[in-house]
Amino acid sequence: MGWTTLDPGRLTARLVLEAPDDLDDGQGGAVPGWATVASLWGLVEPLAVRPGEEANAFIATATHRVTIRFRNGVASGMRFGLGARRLAIRTLRDPDEGRRYLVCDCEEEGR
Repeated sequence: MGWTTLDPGRLTARLVLEAPDDLDDGQGGAVPGWATVASLWGLVEPLAVRPGEEANAFIATATHRVTIRFRNGVASGMRFGLGARRLAIRTLRDPDEGRRYLVCDCEEEGR
């Protein structure tokens, strides 16, 4: 399957790229946190919602495809901020190996 050209004008969602960053808790330990890496434009496409159950409670997992301009340093385990929403990056790929775009498969956190 070939990659079709993406119109850069479709990258209309303002995203914040965040990386895991442990913060000092002041008592010799660390508190998990997130640090902003970059602010960028992207295309966010909802894909599916999967029902599930966790701790005897109904949950739904929403998946999205996020396309951004290529940049080094993006990895699984990072996340995108979209307003108050958080999209955890699960997998990513350069669709045509041309270093033009990155396509990230994401899951929405805590919604």
